[in-house]
Amino acid sequence: MSQPPETHRIARIGWLRAAVLGANDGIISTASLIAGVASAGGSSKEVLVTGFAGLVAGAMSMAAGEFVSVSSQADTEAAELARESVELAANPVSETRELMAIYVARGVEPDLAYQVAEQLMAKDAIGAHARDELGISEVSGANPVQAAFASAISFSAGAFLPILAVFVAPRGGVVPGVSGASIVFLALLGALGAKAGGAKMLKPAIRVAFWGALAMAITAGAGALIGKAV
Repeated sequence: MSQPPETHRIARIGWLRAAVLGANDGIISTASLIAGVASAGGSSKEVLVTGFAGLVAGAMSMAAGEFVSVSSQADTEAAELARESVELAANPVSETRELMAIYVARGVEPDLAYQVAEQLMAKDAIGAHARDELGISEVSGANPVQAAFASAISFSAGAFLPILAVFVAPRGGVVPGVSGASIVFLALLGALGAKAGGAKMLKPAIRVAFWGALAMAITAGAGALIGKAV
């Protein structure tokens, strides 16, 4: 009787990291902007314009930054694989022993480690070295376009929540209303991200909510000081 293949959440790490980071940044940065402008005495129109401008600018910034960052990772991976291919062609015996040494360091007996290295090299030499020597795999491999889209969409979704809170906040209560709602959103986001990754939810929820609240408090305080000064 064949055993069904196991599924591991580690395969989600690429898009999950970008999505959680984007939504978290969207909530914190937009809520902080709104709190800062409202604390400085900005009108409802100015607060909303600031919120929507922050949403668009932040989404584009996140997408561009993530694309550039992950593209750099992809370029580095490609360069390493190209160099490894040259080394494999020039000295396959030495590369086999190098792979063997990796397995020995992990606890495999030398003779068996050499046999494993030989068999893996015969089947897919560059794949074996990419995975075991360079740490590059299909799961962890860089995907710039996927990361950029995930960041932009998740940032926009996160940023829209504080803007929505502006519409339902009582008159004169934009700062506490948006801040309170955003802290709740951040806690939920931390919990959902942890659940999607298979981790416990309480600690990440508290961590995300705490740092988000701190960022909003500092920005609101700065806005209030600047509003009084000008």
